[in-house]
Amino acid sequence: MRKLLSACLLVLAMVLPYSAFALLNIELTQGVSGAIPIAVAPFAEGSEAPEDVSGIITHDLQNSGRFKVYGQSSLKPFPTKIDEASIRYFRHLGANSAVTGRVASVGAGRYLVSFQLLDVFRGDSENKVVLKAHYTVSSSELRSVAHHISDLIYQKLTGVRGVFSTRLAYVVVQQQGSASTRYILEVSDQDGGNPHPLLNSPEPIMSPSWSPDGRQLAYVSFENRRASIYLQDVTTGARRVLSAAPGINGAPAWSPNGRQLALVLSKSGAPNIYTLDVGSERLTQMTHDFYINTEPAWSPDGKSLLFTSNRSGGPQLYQLNLKSGAVSRLSYDGNYNARGSYTRDGGHVVMIHKSLGVYSIAILNLDTGTLKTLSGVGQDSGSPSVAPNGTMILYDTINRGRSLLGMVSADGRVKLVLPARNGEAQDPAWSPFLG
Repeated sequence: MRKLLSACLLVLAMVLPYSAFALLNIELTQGVSGAIPIAVAPFAEGSEAPEDVSGIITHDLQNSGRFKVYGQSSLKPFPTKIDEASIRYFRHLGANSAVTGRVASVGAGRYLVSFQLLDVFRGDSENKVVLKAHYTVSSSELRSVAHHISDLIYQKLTGVRGVFSTRLAYVVVQQQGSASTRYILEVSDQDGGNPHPLLNSPEPIMSPSWSPDGRQLAYVSFENRRASIYLQDVTTGARRVLSAAPGINGAPAWSPNGRQLALVLSKSGAPNIYTLDVGSERLTQMTHDFYINTEPAWSPDGKSLLFTSNRSGGPQLYQLNLKSGAVSRLSYDGNYNARGSYTRDGGHVVMIHKSLGVYSIAILNLDTGTLKTLSGVGQDSGSPSVAPNGTMILYDTINRGRSLLGMVSADGRVKLVLPARNGEAQDPAWSPFLG
């Protein structure tokens, strides 16, 4: 369960200088056998562009684990213009599909980005183009449009909506000398690029949680030597205190409609689950006992809360029916199951599971009661967060004595790591679909 920390929060991140380079660098460690072969040709450029659009698309598709991508380094010479890329060339590569495109300056710091997705087995007829679009964007939007194109390609070829345009929130821990540590609440693109610090503190920050519209983050900070739950606008940085009750203020979790937060308070003694109306700040106690009740998570339909409790002797997952108040136990396999969250369809629960002394990410089928362990990159796996399309799970783990973020697919077939380049990363949260 969550460790309770105490300290004081200091300054906002915009006060301090900050590197524009990504602190995370996504690396594929295991992909799907028989991944879809696709070629991504370097996009022709009418003038120098500040972002490598085709390179971002290449990395997105490759790091999804679902594609075998033939990029610029696959075969020389690689075509650099759309009219140089023949279907025969892509077949020779071994690709089933191919992406070609162009980035052209249209003046005033704006660019026309066009692309097309080709089915190389449809011959040289017109219907070989199965997807195409063009966008006029500013230089600062080139990364975003590249991720958007990756989403379109992913959905067209897999039938599942892509998550390349989503964002990640996490806490970066940086050691500065022998005694000084800084904690940074950071938001980045799904691939770790375009990092943006929201909060910078000499003391711990915990439990970021995205609002359903992706515009706000709730999290725990420690001002005035006490835990408080804050709500912060991701774009403007504006924030306010939501809860500063005596004792524990922890584990904020948004309701699906964005009107409420579930949270943990100990103002009445033992930690219990409460709900807070974000608009009126009306507080309602949901559990009423002297066990440790923590880590709430809403069901997708908003009718129940998942939480961790020691009422059976050790940490296990329970479900609270919000209408009847009935509590039922969900996890039975093993003596430690915690940090549960529902998959988007509500049919499974992702959790931290301990077996033979090793912590890992596991997924529980609620219909069959079957628990499946999804192997990670190390030990002490924690803080699982499910991607909005339900295909991937983001979590933190200790690997070779260092805290980093990992991803594993819901079927366990795809694995990635996101090691921090400057410090360590922990306590991640995956955003909802944006836009």
